[in-house]
Amino acid sequence: MSLTLELVIAAGFLAVLYGIFQAVALLRESPGNAKMQEIAAAIQEGAQAYLKRQYTAIAIVGFVVLVALYFLIGSYSAAGFLIGAVLSGAAGFAGMLISVRANVRTAQAASESLAKGLKLAFTSGAITGLLVAGFALIGVAGYYGFLTGVQGLVPTDRHVIDGLVSLGFGASLISIFARLGGGIFTKGADVGGDMVGKVEAGIPEDDPRNAATIADNVGDNVGDCAGMAADLFETYAVTTVATMVLAAIFFGGSALLPNIMLLPLAICGVCIITSIIGTFAVRLGKSGSIMGALYQGLIVTGVLSAIALWFLIPALVTEPLTVNAGTPLEKTFDSLSLFYCSMAGLVITALIVMITEYYTGTNFRPVKSVAQASVSGHGTNVIQGLAMSLEATAAPALVIIVGIIVTYNLAGLFGIAIATTAMLSLAGFVVALDAFGPVTDNAGGIAEMAGLPPEVRVTTDALDAVGNTTKAVTKGYAIGSAGLGALVLFAAYTEDLKYFAANAEPGSFFDGLGAVAFDLSNPYVVVGLLFGGLLPFLFGGMSMTAVGRAAQSVVVEVRRQFRENPGIMTGEVKPEYGRAVDILTKAAIREMIVPSLLPVASPIVLFFVINAIAGKVDAFACVGAMLMGVIVTGLFVAISMTSGGGAWDNAKKVIEEGFTDSDGVLHGKGSEAHKAAVTGDTVGDPYKDTSGPAVNPMIKITNIVALLLLAILAAH
Repeated sequence: MSLTLELVIAAGFLAVLYGIFQAVALLRESPGNAKMQEIAAAIQEGAQAYLKRQYTAIAIVGFVVLVALYFLIGSYSAAGFLIGAVLSGAAGFAGMLISVRANVRTAQAASESLAKGLKLAFTSGAITGLLVAGFALIGVAGYYGFLTGVQGLVPTDRHVIDGLVSLGFGASLISIFARLGGGIFTKGADVGGDMVGKVEAGIPEDDPRNAATIADNVGDNVGDCAGMAADLFETYAVTTVATMVLAAIFFGGSALLPNIMLLPLAICGVCIITSIIGTFAVRLGKSGSIMGALYQGLIVTGVLSAIALWFLIPALVTEPLTVNAGTPLEKTFDSLSLFYCSMAGLVITALIVMITEYYTGTNFRPVKSVAQASVSGHGTNVIQGLAMSLEATAAPALVIIVGIIVTYNLAGLFGIAIATTAMLSLAGFVVALDAFGPVTDNAGGIAEMAGLPPEVRVTTDALDAVGNTTKAVTKGYAIGSAGLGALVLFAAYTEDLKYFAANAEPGSFFDGLGAVAFDLSNPYVVVGLLFGGLLPFLFGGMSMTAVGRAAQSVVVEVRRQFRENPGIMTGEVKPEYGRAVDILTKAAIREMIVPSLLPVASPIVLFFVINAIAGKVDAFACVGAMLMGVIVTGLFVAISMTSGGGAWDNAKKVIEEGFTDSDGVLHGKGSEAHKAAVTGDTVGDPYKDTSGPAVNPMIKITNIVALLLLAILAAH
């Protein structure tokens, strides 16, 4: 094992040690009074019960896939799948364990000062973020080191490539289940609880009289903490693996191949260190700006990462590299070009963060326009929210377009891969921003249910409003990086096709395949584009329907409790919180299975159907076109849903804090404008926290399955 690889793995362990050290310090903080601890314990119990059932269901599916990979490709692929699945699940579980203990401590800290509340909430997010990055880096780098060191395989060996791709598949499978199941749970509780509590009973959000309140707080943790942790673990691992696969294909004959294979891992390794430093830069300044404090840490992380990459890339890329030699696409580039590609990745990250904040932040035009539209009624609120969700797709897409053009001209497809790796290298800090959101949301709920002084709720609401924006920003980042990461996977698919066709053994499936062209004059390519394009819409529709059904079951249960126990409204009788948690747990597990398997089955079914109709050349072209269709429409669906939902949510908060409309009339809680905003928020909830985020892993798992399909066909 090389020194570079050892240092990369050491960086992964450093991230884990940071997480453990900070977790121990966090748990020493005061969990508040007995009432607060009782509420927090109920949230912990519900979250752990849900994740236990979810992972049991996933384990059954995972075992079937594990056995199939063992027999279809071999033990290295099966082992890679197991590593990816276990570590992805561990990242999600760790995120949940931290967040359900940080929420009550954040509520207590917020009763002391805003600065302390911010510090505790962000620290809990940083623990989750660095554990995600550490687990992913240890998994990918460790397994690569095992295959090339202990097993003695060369980096270009198909056992190495297939083992790494299978690791990415294991992470993807867990991620889509965690994202979708957690999203169905949290939004079923949120929407159902709001419809009965806020709209029908006229009681505040997080009111202890609402039987869905505990379920709502549980959902924040299993959806946003566990779900996002598994999601970005998967994006981090898959992008790193895809870049390594491209390196093996492009530079297989180069003496620099070992260094180039390690380059994406080394980029992630040094950026773990810069992310750790960046977490200590998050401090509330004199302005009292919470978002400013968080951005201060992100900027420090980005600047230090740029400096580190300036030294790292030339140290590994010591001579010019050439791709597609002897073809019209031939391109030669050096370490400086790759450094510029990595800087493009960091710039894309910064721009997407800024754009997403613009469309979801309370101080900007989109959210204010939705709040203004609420004044004239429910319908105009929904219309304006939909308008903003559609508009919000344009700027991120343009940023990604420019990024692709710049990096491709600098270093070809490998330049795009390096830019995407640089984006994902900041995942440790970005996940910290995301996990900050549900912790502050839970802290506000605990403050409300425990009857803490109103000024505490003012502090937690300020943190929560920023948390809504950070959650949206993180989802925008995850989606943007997923779109570029999927493009890298698509490139790996096309290059793998060339490799298998050029190295096919007589009598094998790829024997006589020849060149596969993605020509739009071929109707099967158009079929693939259309089929891939429909998948994110169908997936989104299925997941939205699942949230609706789960919410309906919660509405029925909360209404029943209000009807059968009138003492609940007077505070004399405690609601049966556990009933709502149990109903949602069963609903989420049941509803997540079919949508999650859609992207797994689609490329396989499409390939064999077109192969039977038109032959293998058109089948491979059709599947490749399908991957591009999924990437293009998936990117727009995901951005539209997450940004639109975030705008709806914060428009409601703007009105709750007191919104003066264009005519100078003040609107607050309980006003007609507020009721309209609650309707918009109810529509936006499954948009931003279920369907939109779940499209992210859906895009990548479709591409990963297509890559594995090639490996399976080559093995037989």
